Amino acid sequence: MRTVSALLALTLLSACAGDPMANGDVATYDTLKVARAACSAKGGEFTLIPEGNPQRISAYQCKGISSK
Repeated sequence: MRTVSALLALTLLSACAGDPMANGDVATYDTLKVARAACSAKGGEFTLIPEGNPQRISAYQCKGISSK
């Protein structure tokens, strides 16, 4: 039973760590870092949308993604 509990806890923690939206729509240092890196890897530029709230991750976009 202890092993099952430990595996469940690790699974839940890893799911939260891997998902930048796990903390809702809050733009933290970590969520911005992950999103910026993902955008850059696609060849885009990570920017705040006009009139966007910089405290919300949904207020950012990946512009200029090149199609490969």
